[in-house]
Amino acid sequence: MSSRTPRDEPCRHLPDRFDVSGVTSEGAAWLASAGTCPRSTLAYWAERPAAPVVLSCGIAFDIVNTPAVFGRRMLDRLWDEGPGSGPVAEHRGRMLLFASPGTARRLPALLDWEEWGGRVPPIPPLLYHGPGDAVTVPAVHPADITAARPESRWLVAPDTCHPWLPGPEVALWAAVRAARTAPVAAVRISIFPPADQDAKVYDVS
Repeated sequence: MSSRTPRDEPCRHLPDRFDVSGVTSEGAAWLASAGTCPRSTLAYWAERPAAPVVLSCGIAFDIVNTPAVFGRRMLDRLWDEGPGSGPVAEHRGRMLLFASPGTARRLPALLDWEEWGGRVPPIPPLLYHGPGDAVTVPAVHPADITAARPESRWLVAPDTCHPWLPGPEVALWAAVRAARTAPVAAVRISIFPPADQDAKVYDVS
């Protein structure tokens, strides 16, 4: 993301109060830069740090929205075999992978091409949030950090004013490898009992 002085200012002035969930003051400033009034968003978080907030996509980031299990496989591939990831959140059973602006527009076409060519197993339906869309992000300071499975939480929390974000090619790479490593059911279930191999067959015609 290119440097823009007005949106960088909060990084220099915001106290480091957003660190319980891993979201630093710089990370909170970056999240706030997605809105039209970053200072208002930061002031809101200062008063209500446990409140989730809706942020616009397409300015500071796009979102690749995946089923939770498949998203975890993508995240594993990114960290175990690839370049890592930017911020990642879970919200209501879905994983939100923060990606570079433009990813929401390009990634669907890239995935369609891979699947059309038969080079990858089926990928579960993904959602893409870009310009004109908005997402709910977890609180910067969760009210109950001891909760085992909160409805909304950070998996990789924002911690810098300029986080590295995967682009469409990196997201494609992770999705393809996640699909290839998905477990395949080894047992075929049938409503019919197995045939008796020793049964005798009589011709009654």
